[in-house]
Amino acid sequence: MQRLFVAIDLPEAIKAQLRLLCTDLAGAKWVSHPQMHLTLRFIGDVDEAQQAAIQTGLATIRATPFKMGLKSVGQFPPKGKPRVLWVGIEAEAGLKELHKQVERIINAVGFAPDEHAFSPHITLARFKMPPSQENRRRYIERHQSFETGTFVVTQFILYSSQLTPSGSIYHSEGVFPLA
Repeated sequence: MQRLFVAIDLPEAIKAQLRLLCTDLAGAKWVSHPQMHLTLRFIGDVDEAQQAAIQTGLATIRATPFKMGLKSVGQFPPKGKPRVLWVGIEAEAGLKELHKQVERIINAVGFAPDEHAFSPHITLARFKMPPSQENRRRYIERHQSFETGTFVVTQFILYSSQLTPSGSIYHSEGVFPLA
């Protein structure tokens, strides 16, 4: 069994900009540089046959490259005790179309539709013990104007995720170009 997800990796320059946000918030467990990505669909545990079917299906996706940028910061859930600190996404319609096609493939392999609406974001940090509401408010206000330039998304990736005591380790299981 492997734990899989489909994602868009970020250019190194964008990851470097994100690293500048990963400071000054007590209680935040910051996402490591190699783990910064936009998840299109978390799949979960799959067997070899399912993985082969997913890879075959993803290879049939036909989508055009699109522009995307990052903008603003926030938290999930938006009110109450947060579990995640995130950076928002601004993208052309191609992102939603790509997500729709990925979801269709995953469903066709036999996985239930994702129970959450697609909310594109980059996870910056997770919280076990969230910082005070005042510290979160100040952090979000300080970084509310964060914005990157746009970049062109030309591929998406099927990743496996190995859970370890020091965090997840990701391995690329397949790269799928947009044409």
